[in-house]
Amino acid sequence: MTVRPVVKRTARAILLAGEPGSGSGELHLILIKRTKPGEDPYWITPGGGVEAGDETVIAALHREVDEELGAKVVDVVPAFVDTVLHVPDPADPDDRTVPGGVKVQHFFVCRLASMDLALRHGPEVDEPRGTYEVVRVPFTREGIASVEVVPASLRDYLLENVEGVRALLADDLG
Repeated sequence: MTVRPVVKRTARAILLAGEPGSGSGELHLILIKRTKPGEDPYWITPGGGVEAGDETVIAALHREVDEELGAKVVDVVPAFVDTVLHVPDPADPDDRTVPGGVKVQHFFVCRLASMDLALRHGPEVDEPRGTYEVVRVPFTREGIASVEVVPASLRDYLLENVEGVRALLADDLG
């Protein structure tokens, strides 16, 4: 059995806002609507690449959420890992090509503690390629199905596991 080389790792937040027991009782999924010139829009979870200065994948998650949303998260729980063939980003000179290399995406369920979009910083804000619009969709099957969440494996996971993802943030999980 051949083990493919991991050439990139990312940390991404399945970021939930709201409390089931408060107000409307609804949870919302925080996404970023990406629109690039000449392409259809798509929706991604906040997050990005693990960098050399990040002590852990979870530290990378906190840094990325701060950069992209000006946000803080709590109750970070590993949920899902996705492995895909790596397609280098031509705009990133540090992105390397290794034949047969893969990107491992770590998805964490977490709760939004605070968010101030005026505090956003980093490459997505400083040198945007297209637009990055922060949106909230109801964390229901209908809400998730209403947008084109990528990657498709995440979309499928969320559609099949709404109750399970909520359970990952239950008070009695430990």
